[in-house]
Amino acid sequence: MKVKIHTLFEYLLETTEAEPEAIVGYSLSQSPKLGEFMDDLDPELLLDWNSIDFRGLPALRGHILREAGLDGLCEPSDVFVTAGTAEANYLAMMQLLEPEDEVVIETPGWPQTGVISKAIGCTQRYVERKEADDWIFPMDQLEKVINKNTKMIFVTNPNNPTGQRFSTAELQQLVDYARSVDAWLVVDEVYAGLEWEGGPRAPSVAGMYDKGITTGSVSKALGLQGLRCGWLICKDKDLIMDAIILRENSSELMNVMGEAIAEIAMRPERYEASMVKARADGLANLEVLDTFVKGHPRLSWVRPKAGLIGLAKLSDGINSADFARKLLAAPYKTFLMPGIAYDQPNHIRIGCGGGAEVKLDVGLARLGDLLSKW
Repeated sequence: MKVKIHTLFEYLLETTEAEPEAIVGYSLSQSPKLGEFMDDLDPELLLDWNSIDFRGLPALRGHILREAGLDGLCEPSDVFVTAGTAEANYLAMMQLLEPEDEVVIETPGWPQTGVISKAIGCTQRYVERKEADDWIFPMDQLEKVINKNTKMIFVTNPNNPTGQRFSTAELQQLVDYARSVDAWLVVDEVYAGLEWEGGPRAPSVAGMYDKGITTGSVSKALGLQGLRCGWLICKDKDLIMDAIILRENSSELMNVMGEAIAEIAMRPERYEASMVKARADGLANLEVLDTFVKGHPRLSWVRPKAGLIGLAKLSDGINSADFARKLLAAPYKTFLMPGIAYDQPNHIRIGCGGGAEVKLDVGLARLGDLLSKW
């Protein structure tokens, strides 16, 4: 099995040394600094494994259940702490999928599932969200592609990268379709908690379906991407044990410092304060983005209902990869992700994360200047 690179990561690798002066499309909240956690960290913390549970720190797993709304629906043993959402998704796919299985994947969406399932030898069945339909997930397409060979349905909620959301009723539809063919249903919730429109956070699928898998992390909403601390939640005890076994044979033991800091960050009072700030900062930047897009004749978008990123369409068939590279070069020195990362070549990914440090106003001014000259 050889895992091939996906376009999003390929673009990041190619542009790592660019040193942009501004970013339009930052995908996580402003990151806190280590010093903010020092008073709560135990200087006697042993930098070995936690010596308690291979699933992760019990207190952290309790916080995860609480914030996912799964208290009373799932047990602490149903939570497995991983190296970010990406590892949680990877462990589930590697232990559940076999060659010739079929996997249903949304597009645009997080590209990891397509890459891993293709490497395993699975058949991909894509369900296409369309901008003309406000990027809403088309249930009628799902009904047409699922069959007795469907092993897994993978979606993101909120959707990465459009910011569209599943309602509770739509999630129940997903569960019903998955159950009808006895498929696993994985819902990546990395942007959960950052809802702008349509009410509060949706329920987590791990509490709705025995073969439902919820994945998430502290990376996006809390800005703690560098901790590499995420989770996989599922009531199926065998899956959790399989994930532990695979992790033991790859990255091996847990990230002790990452878990310790994540546990502090998710303590109720601290978590709520962080989320209030993340929502306020994100919404303020979203308003700036929305005003900019609506005011520019060569841009359009469906405003995200949740999360920190969205897709804006470039007019006149402008190629997003060419445009993004030009914007990154002098004199603009502004980074954004081209839509080719999501098979949307005429779109760019813009976002409202990062707080003041990303210099969104500066980046938007440069973006507008380049568009006017293109």
